[in-house]
Amino acid sequence: MKIIIGNRAYSSWSMRGWLAAKLSGLPFETVIIPMDTPAWTSGEAKNDMPSGRVPVLWDGKTPVWDSAAIIEWLADKGGRDRFYPRELPARALCYSISAEMHSGFGALRSGCPMNLKERFPSFAPTAEITADVARIDALWSEARDKFGGDTDLPWLFGAFSAADVMYAPVVTRVDTYGLPVSATARAYVDAVLAHPWMSEWVAAAKAEDYPFDRYPVPGGVPA
Repeated sequence: MKIIIGNRAYSSWSMRGWLAAKLSGLPFETVIIPMDTPAWTSGEAKNDMPSGRVPVLWDGKTPVWDSAAIIEWLADKGGRDRFYPRELPARALCYSISAEMHSGFGALRSGCPMNLKERFPSFAPTAEITADVARIDALWSEARDKFGGDTDLPWLFGAFSAADVMYAPVVTRVDTYGLPVSATARAYVDAVLAHPWMSEWVAAAKAEDYPFDRYPVPGGVPA
């Protein structure tokens, strides 16, 4: 298998697809196509990206695109217990909060684009962004309180799961923009950022030197 991703520093959905590939335990190759470059807009690149977007997982000659679809494909191949808790009530919540992340939180996404190269300590979130963050904080707390387990593992459902994959880019946004979260949520943010897969991704993102200015940040002044 190979997964095609965009810039690690800015492509949140690429991060999700790549983390899902890591979580599957299956061997795969990573191919990066820098966004908004001639390579990105070339006919050859479009052949690699059926939807014109990243990530795309190629399993042999079979393409799977969109991070949610990639998660489901890999769960079917690598074992659904790798991605979702076994107990049905926990699995229901894992499905639900993952889907809510996939379809919602537009204010947070548009107002705080993922950026792993800068920090914006003076960023002032709008009321809509603050409401999105509060909802996410509450979802994290619900998952941890109900199904986090009795271990010291910090993940939402005990073991690292599809939900942690889906919220990983949100974790980076909380850190990049200094968004207000509870102490419990901040501990979760720190744990995700310290995960070896995240450390690998962030290190590679910071080493990128591709030109990219698609995501200006209103009111944000880099540190």
